[in-house]
Amino acid sequence: MSEAPDVATAWRWLLERKPGTRGAAHESLAVVGEAAYAESCLRSLYPFPTHGALHFLRGTPPWSEPGFDDLPFILYGGPPYKVYSSGYTELLGEVATPEAAAALAVAHLPAQVVTESGE
Repeated sequence: MSEAPDVATAWRWLLERKPGTRGAAHESLAVVGEAAYAESCLRSLYPFPTHGALHFLRGTPPWSEPGFDDLPFILYGGPPYKVYSSGYTELLGEVATPEAAAALAVAHLPAQVVTESGE
């Protein structure tokens, strides 16, 4: 499975559920993806669904820089929707809606990411 070459394409493929895209068959990913895309901070990051979670990565493939996957992510099999810090080190919260999960992920982004997104 090839990865999208840039952030905009990755979001488009995810939201359009392009065949062959990671998680395209999962309805629950679609609703979480839409909620995450509505948040400009998350929309500026590379969406990467894997193992039932929607990760937000700092860069595009190939991933070779350290720290590219150090941001909060959302488990999309809810409700409830769980938001974890990178590496499952901390459960940041459980919420009832995809929108609340996206807002919780944004609330736990480093200030640098928020600044870079223009928020």
